[in-house]
Amino acid sequence: MSPSSRPSRDHDGPFRVGLIGYGLAGAAFHAPVIASTPGLRLDAVVTANPDRRAQLRTDHPGARAVDTPEQLLADRDALDLIVIASPNRTHVPLARAALRAGLATVVDKPLAATAADARELCTLARSQGVLLSVFQNRRWDGDFLTAARLVREGALGRVHRFESRFERFRPKPKAGWRELADPAEGGGTLYDLGSHLVDQALTLFGPVETVYAEIDTRRDGAVVDDDAFLALTHACGTRSHLWTSAITPLVGPRLRVLGDTAGYVKFGMDPQEEDLRAGQRPDGTGRAGAPWGADQPSRYGTVGTDEDATTVATDLGDYPAFYAGVAAALADPGTPPPVDPLDAVATLTVLEAARTSAATGTTVRLG
Repeated sequence: MSPSSRPSRDHDGPFRVGLIGYGLAGAAFHAPVIASTPGLRLDAVVTANPDRRAQLRTDHPGARAVDTPEQLLADRDALDLIVIASPNRTHVPLARAALRAGLATVVDKPLAATAADARELCTLARSQGVLLSVFQNRRWDGDFLTAARLVREGALGRVHRFESRFERFRPKPKAGWRELADPAEGGGTLYDLGSHLVDQALTLFGPVETVYAEIDTRRDGAVVDDDAFLALTHACGTRSHLWTSAITPLVGPRLRVLGDTAGYVKFGMDPQEEDLRAGQRPDGTGRAGAPWGADQPSRYGTVGTDEDATTVATDLGDYPAFYAGVAAALADPGTPPPVDPLDAVATLTVLEAARTSAATGTTVRLG
């Protein structure tokens, strides 16, 4: 969905960004990347928490703190872009309010709790003539970029299976909205990391025809899903097998992509999340002076067959590319956003089918 109008500004300089939420997502993933993106300026952050306000003053002294989203949106002429990094249950009402105010909007994944709500936001953005995009940052994980390049170059032949995992070992549930049972919260691992897994599979191999899923709540005291497996059959014939779990003491390969001439297997997570959590900024260098998004050589993947395999360096991860794409789309109405919000509708459609499949023990056909 391409934006159809340039943000209205009466000043020169970078686009002014208002960020709603300064928890983990806002403070670690959005704010530092926004602040490091040419053409964008982190202007205001919504947080009423005193500790987070103090952190904001330290991290981004040029950004003003705002008490509520309503206060931020009341002066819509002071901003060019709203970024929503608050709990999932707030995504739809806040995005709706921002779009109705005529402001370009980025929403952290998942865009909504249902495909119907996500589709409504897409329709609203189009009718208002403003940009809407979704922060699917793991499209810019180095391992995924490497896999996508190998597929695109034909290095694996015709791909028949794509295996992807986001597995962790957190045997005790943590307090927080992601562990709440109310479906409106959008909690649980299926909607959290599963949103990334499905988005990556759809990005690589296109529309899905059938969905089979096993979704469980394994941990003592947990009230939301913490272990899930999805099997997707794409229209192109590729099958995606996806795992997300909080109860995996020995994790499997992050990616395994199998073609009819070669495969690609990769262990270990992209380093960008760890670096951002540690307070590093994507200003050109990552840990130990390495380029931003550089993987550890010990975690490089392997390409080939059991008889003839070689190590392949992981492509540089590039979360900054998302906000660089947003800045480009704001500057030029003909430039599409880095993530089409209709892609989020497709992802949510698959996730909803997965819930139906797990509840009924059947394979769900889409379309």
